[in-house]
Amino acid sequence: MAVVLVLEPIFEADLEPEQHAYRAEHSALDAVKEVHGLLSSGHTEVVDADLSGYFDSIPHSELMKSVSRRVSDRHLLKLIKMWLEAPAEEVDDRGRRRRTTRNKDEGRGSPQGSPISPLLANICMRRFVLGWKVLGHERRLDAHIVNYADDFVICCRGSADEAMRVMRSMMLRLRLTVNETKTRLCRVPQESVTFLSYTIGLCHSARTGRSYIGTKPSAKAIDSLKAKIHVLTERRWLWTTVEDRVAKLNRMLLGWSNYFCLGPVSPAYQAIDRYTRHRLRQWLRGKHKLQSRGTTRFPDARLHDEFGLIRLCDRPRSFPWAKG
Repeated sequence: MAVVLVLEPIFEADLEPEQHAYRAEHSALDAVKEVHGLLSSGHTEVVDADLSGYFDSIPHSELMKSVSRRVSDRHLLKLIKMWLEAPAEEVDDRGRRRRTTRNKDEGRGSPQGSPISPLLANICMRRFVLGWKVLGHERRLDAHIVNYADDFVICCRGSADEAMRVMRSMMLRLRLTVNETKTRLCRVPQESVTFLSYTIGLCHSARTGRSYIGTKPSAKAIDSLKAKIHVLTERRWLWTTVEDRVAKLNRMLLGWSNYFCLGPVSPAYQAIDRYTRHRLRQWLRGKHKLQSRGTTRFPDARLHDEFGLIRLCDRPRSFPWAKG
């Protein structure tokens, strides 16, 4: 969209370095690495925060104030306001679709799926990240925010209780709602913190036995991938070819491992490799109507060498601290 191309360079210069979402030179992995670095440097008390319906609760009036400080064209401002207030399509519990003007009626919310929504979400979150520093909380509490879209943590050096109190107060003033049931204090290494599907906490080296703070795929991320592998190898796909199944599995496994490449990933990779082989073998048993377990006819070597199923454990590690 042309308007986004105009606005992005203007506001990109204003966004804080701690904001990593929807930006050309930033990524979710950058955010994870920043949290890991803060924890490793002693900022081991973490405010693990969660906002309730962030995209649906962005206040229009405050957001437009932030936009108007950098954009003076009244036609462009009117167009942005029209996007914010545009009717949205919602699906009820029975799967019925209906159009709603809730955003306009309540004066809050950014229509998800709109090309401009990610930028507006970053502009809104910038008010919190910048305010945290301008008001002196980062320096006074030695507490550092890391933000990705509506996810953020505050890594502190012994002041997490005060940081939690200040964060709640600021969110109240910004008219954003903290999800109290999901927001918690986490003290590493006694506990682990999960951020952007990575678990960051105490790890042990398989070679030396030493303890260190590391990152690894969260249990939820592993279970989610296994569920997708299960779907791809269900009996309803017996009519397809093994080449088709392997191609789809490989595509998904490569995408997953491209993201989950930080820290001691070998245990997770091994578990995924075993599960993928098991499910593909089950699918092949059904396709060929075998009564046996299929390990003799379809050993691991055949699955990988003949059918081309990738081994995650064979993938190179991109980071020196990605060692088990």
